[in-house]
Amino acid sequence: MADLTSYNSITVTPLSAALGAEVKGLDLSRPIDETIYRQIKDALLKHLILLFRDQDITPDQHIAFSRWFGALEEHVVNQFLLPGHPEIFVVSNVKEKGRHIGAYGSALLFHSDISYMAKPSMGSLFLCRECPAVGGETEFANMYAAYDALPDQRRTWLDQQRGVHDYVYHYEVYERHREPLSDEQKAMLTPAVHPAIRTHPESGRKAIFLSESLTSHLAGMDIAEGRRIIKEVTEFAAQPQFVYRHHWRAGDLVFWDNRCTMHRVLPWDDQYRRLMHRTTIKGDKPFL
Repeated sequence: MADLTSYNSITVTPLSAALGAEVKGLDLSRPIDETIYRQIKDALLKHLILLFRDQDITPDQHIAFSRWFGALEEHVVNQFLLPGHPEIFVVSNVKEKGRHIGAYGSALLFHSDISYMAKPSMGSLFLCRECPAVGGETEFANMYAAYDALPDQRRTWLDQQRGVHDYVYHYEVYERHREPLSDEQKAMLTPAVHPAIRTHPESGRKAIFLSESLTSHLAGMDIAEGRRIIKEVTEFAAQPQFVYRHHWRAGDLVFWDNRCTMHRVLPWDDQYRRLMHRTTIKGDKPFL
């Protein structure tokens, strides 16, 4: 595990040998400056995910901090956007007036947020407002390390492949417990074809960029065979040596880099409430 790093204003302590670090000394209810921004960006590039504990922040403060790192996405499933704050996507099993207030019952398979767009997300900032005492953890996988550990033949072969990322496919296969996408929402969604291995635009390192739930198939391959390979590769990347499991506490804000990580939620007893707010930073077109 890497050593603790001290900057001028914050301390960054690794969370696991695989990836992740906790940032201490920062109250995100107060505005940050250029120096703090650069320190956080540096820490994110080094550790891939960052944890900020005990953050009692408003939606406006959540949005303001997120915008330091880029423009924000508004999710296509707009019924789950926070009223008055469309930059915040609500993830929750909570119901009000008989309807879910957020996206629920999904994200159980490793994925990268908004991978189905021509320009997928650079990063996500996930704020825990309520969480069960047991279950509902999030696992994060280091897709650099998984790529580096692939057998040489598989790594060379994947360098030549392209994955088709399709949210309509994902919704119709994995979100059948929800109301279907509207025709208007489907019209906003065109499958995106991305390299199966992408080069991080800042670090220059290569990372696996496939997910079982959002990558419908491999371009130019038999569908069934392509899906078998996608499942094989994502299961390889889910091995414990590549993964950090985060146990949530209310007030946790986790910032992850979608360009080099995948994540999934673990199940929990649905009698317990889970309420999370996510901002999603726009990114660039993947390349190898």
